[in-house]
Amino acid sequence: MSGPAIGADQARRARVPASAPAPTPGLRLVLREWGRIGCIGFGGPPAHIALLRELCVTRRGWLDDRDFEDAIAATNLLPGPASTQLAIYCAWRLRGIAGALVGGVSFIVPGLLLILALAALFLAASPPEWVLGVGAGSGAAVAAVALHAAASLAPASWRRAAGRARWVLYALAGAISAATVGAWLVLVLLGCGAVEVAVRRARSGAGVAGVHAWPPLAAAGAASGGLLALAWVAFKVGALSYGGGFVIIPLMQHDAVETYHWMTEGQFLNAVALGQVTPGPVVQTVAVVGYAAAGIGGGLLAAAVAFAPSFSFILIGAERFDRLRANQSVRALLDGTGPAAIGAIAGAAIPLALALSESWQLAVLAAAAVALFIGRRGVVVTLIAAGGAGALASALGAPLPG
Repeated sequence: MSGPAIGADQARRARVPASAPAPTPGLRLVLREWGRIGCIGFGGPPAHIALLRELCVTRRGWLDDRDFEDAIAATNLLPGPASTQLAIYCAWRLRGIAGALVGGVSFIVPGLLLILALAALFLAASPPEWVLGVGAGSGAAVAAVALHAAASLAPASWRRAAGRARWVLYALAGAISAATVGAWLVLVLLGCGAVEVAVRRARSGAGVAGVHAWPPLAAAGAASGGLLALAWVAFKVGALSYGGGFVIIPLMQHDAVETYHWMTEGQFLNAVALGQVTPGPVVQTVAVVGYAAAGIGGGLLAAAVAFAPSFSFILIGAERFDRLRANQSVRALLDGTGPAAIGAIAGAAIPLALALSESWQLAVLAAAAVALFIGRRGVVVTLIAAGGAGALASALGAPLPG
């Protein structure tokens, strides 16, 4: 930048003190801006964080950089969709409870409406051949997307690891569990966190009192069936999924496909792909499962249950985030669940790949892996290209999954 430009910028900053507070936005503005992000937020949490930073820090000056970074750190300590919780928290900082509700809902609803409309198209009793082809093609790429998500999360987690050997063991436990006993993955994740808490307490001489495992509530939810079962699956997705949106895949797959038979393997792959190519949080994939189980009402119920914990965490605990971040037991819990969650994301690729039934889908999977890992293409672009390949395969008469 030239010298005069620098001087003009410094003069402008001198006229507007950095400490001057930005005007508090009205709820209508929160509705508009958070809704805008909900409409254009393709690309998952990285895109959501960038858009929220641009809005709240750079363009409007409602929060400073440190406030925003602390918000990211605090919401990353919570289970569930971190970028959704960040959106709710930023709105809470500006307008309190009303802002959190308005901002959170307007962030979620655009993508939810779109994914339910696509679910109605892809899960119709007799969808057009090209729709089946698009679904089979994009679904074939999902296993590669899962591996890519795990690979992107692993380096930072590895650098933060307090014990590298334990990190590997937690990751292996998560991977094996996701590939074999997906319905019980929540207990494995929490178990890894409890082990890390116990190790830290033992080394500090504090003992292991106060370390509690979650009771096996999954069995009670699984036994009931019906809407209660759907609500339990959605609750696991929203309240117990540590480590990001892709952890929901093994949490949902076993229940949706094998236990309750709401969906076929191919339809579940379509659901995951739809959650990636629509704006908003990836957790909205659960709405497709809800639609398969009980139509529009089931989709709305699943979404409401899955996102309710995120609102509860912020509305109840936002004022205590500083203490949460400083709590050593909480940090130890996350240091155990984090690597296990990354392993689970990678392990989910195994059942996703095994669900592919046609040879041309394996070719699409291989091409998607090359695009993501070697070509450095984005997830949305890769899934759209895979869907196009599926539509072409369908037009050429290739067999489609049953």
